[in-house]
Amino acid sequence: MSRIGKKTIAVPKGVTVTLDGQNVTVKGPKGESAWTVADEIEVKQEGDELSLTPRSDTPRARAMWGLSRTLVDNMVVGVTTGFEKSLELVGVGYRAAMKGDALSLQLGFSHEVDIAPPAGVSFAVPKQTEIKISGADKQAVGQIASVIRKLRPPEPYKGKGVRYAGEKVRRKEGKKK
Repeated sequence: MSRIGKKTIAVPKGVTVTLDGQNVTVKGPKGESAWTVADEIEVKQEGDELSLTPRSDTPRARAMWGLSRTLVDNMVVGVTTGFEKSLELVGVGYRAAMKGDALSLQLGFSHEVDIAPPAGVSFAVPKQTEIKISGADKQAVGQIASVIRKLRPPEPYKGKGVRYAGEKVRRKEGKKK
């Protein structure tokens, strides 16, 4: 039995969930999300709660049960509160700025790196060395944060680079005489 799959999903006020066969559509104050649940999983709405149950006891059905529940719950959380990732720039001359909706980064290359936000994702730069990425889709927010981090990952000798807020970088000792 899936511990995560057994939990019901509470649907807060102001959020509407539409079930059309295997298609689940969630609308809320921050936007709209839709996803098609696997055929092995049955979705039921009882009042202001959603429950997911497997139709059979196959390994795939058990695997999809917890996954489906988590993805639908992320849709509900995304349209109500949204998701946010923070990145930090560490290094001399490393800065971020906004150019319209796009993010402009100076990361020690000979040129600036401009990144356009994907649909449903927005950037904010509270300080030159801090980037906030927010949106209703958890996967899209995490993906664009990973893309930005891969431009200049933190290096182990001086710790320079782009890192997630609060990320600990293991430092190495340099050369000795």
